[in-house]
Amino acid sequence: MAKKIMGYIKLQIGAGSATPQPPIGTALGPRGLNIMNFCKEFNAKTAQMEKGSPVPVVITYFQDKSFSFETKTAPVTFFLKKAAKVDGGSKTPGRGGFIGKVTTAQVREIAQAKLKDLNCDTVESAMAQIVGSARSIGIQVVE
Repeated sequence: MAKKIMGYIKLQIGAGSATPQPPIGTALGPRGLNIMNFCKEFNAKTAQMEKGSPVPVVITYFQDKSFSFETKTAPVTFFLKKAAKVDGGSKTPGRGGFIGKVTTAQVREIAQAKLKDLNCDTVESAMAQIVGSARSIGIQVVE
């Protein structure tokens, strides 16, 4: 018999750096979930990823206080900032205040990495979404 799902928790945690401190502890503790088990499992699953890169995670918790979780790929803006070698976004995006540049080849690489988490079917449509994200944070896409 299937377990009864009580709810979902969405968090963004650095790869390999889950600790029982906030936001993890404050999200899991009130629901009676084992925080240390989650931290150990999450750190083991994200050990091969770049340390500290943001990892969105969806935790499904059940009536018997058990849980399962699914990790996703890092946000598009993380990949764009990494490719453009910048730390923050533009103060005036869309008004010519570009803070960095990425090539269409880099956009294609990002699209291929993110394709499973985006709501599109082709790499070209994923690239269009990523170009829009780049524009919104002030990164110019060049040939």
